[in-house]
Amino acid sequence: MRLLGRTRRRLLAVGLLACVATLGNGMPLVAATDRLTVESREIPRFEIGSDRRRFGDLEFRGGFSYRSSNRDLASISSIRMRDGGRRFLAVADTGLWFAGEIRRDAAGRPIGIEEARLAPILDPLGRTYERKSDVDAEGLALGGDHALVSFEGKHRIASYALDGPDALPFGSRPEPVPMPLSRRELRSNGGIETIAVAPGRGALAGETVIVAERSIDAKGNFYGAVLGRGTRGLFSVRREAPWAITDGAFTADGAHLMLLERRYEGFGRIGMRIRKIAAADIRQGAVVDGPVLINADLGDEIDNMEGLDLWQDAAGDTILSIVSDDNGSFFQRNLYLEFRLVPGNEGAPAPSN
Repeated sequence: MRLLGRTRRRLLAVGLLACVATLGNGMPLVAATDRLTVESREIPRFEIGSDRRRFGDLEFRGGFSYRSSNRDLASISSIRMRDGGRRFLAVADTGLWFAGEIRRDAAGRPIGIEEARLAPILDPLGRTYERKSDVDAEGLALGGDHALVSFEGKHRIASYALDGPDALPFGSRPEPVPMPLSRRELRSNGGIETIAVAPGRGALAGETVIVAERSIDAKGNFYGAVLGRGTRGLFSVRREAPWAITDGAFTADGAHLMLLERRYEGFGRIGMRIRKIAAADIRQGAVVDGPVLINADLGDEIDNMEGLDLWQDAAGDTILSIVSDDNGSFFQRNLYLEFRLVPGNEGAPAPSN
């Protein structure tokens, strides 16, 4: 493993990853925040100490680390891009919505965040939750005029109306969504982290797919399901230890589901990869698998990578946006990274809301 410059400082962060991720249960949540200032630091290269831009089937476009004096901006676990990569909506596992715009340079490379806003995810009575364990938001999907959020701890999926001129869920109350997976089978810190809505064509046209982070079936594979089909929608994703699945998104043609995966093997040994799953393979009782598009480690600009989305830029290229969860830790970073899918390796992404 390459250990260059800034990488050494992050080794301690990775060593603390497992324990930090569990902190915060029982702590009160913050009130709503309107606008906040976000400071960023550009990441011009993905591989530390190298100008290489091609990584597997992906080409690095740029990225940045970010932070705010408002300490509530932390623990981002899933992101969905909107308006061709201009706006975004994200959730934090501390029970917050995070919305804003990506600031870009003259070449279109991402360099920061502006118009940033935070707001608490509300309970059915329109109140803020009292404990983090009640509102541990991990997965996010956008479908029509609503947002779907999956929660860990108290495992569930809820739907929130997207209201107002910006079509944001701030102020919306949750509507429960039936979940085919038994809550007894989901690990407290390894539940549903992927929730993705397929586009209106392809093998799963308009369907919503969920995949567990670390909860496994009797054969040792990750639980998956197509919502709305009951037990007829259950399938599995082949598990390759020590990888865990942290997010996913469909391509616009509905042909593939891209899955973001993370590995943690102790001090200084973390990784990120993206796996491509054929949507046609997702059916009752199936165990699905697919090729890996990229495989990265601490010799690259990664951290605790948890969020993935696909979208299309003005040139028609498929872009992958990937974000990290800093767990509210001084030793970890909030990252936003972009990659272009090299033409010929995949179709266009699902349209943004």
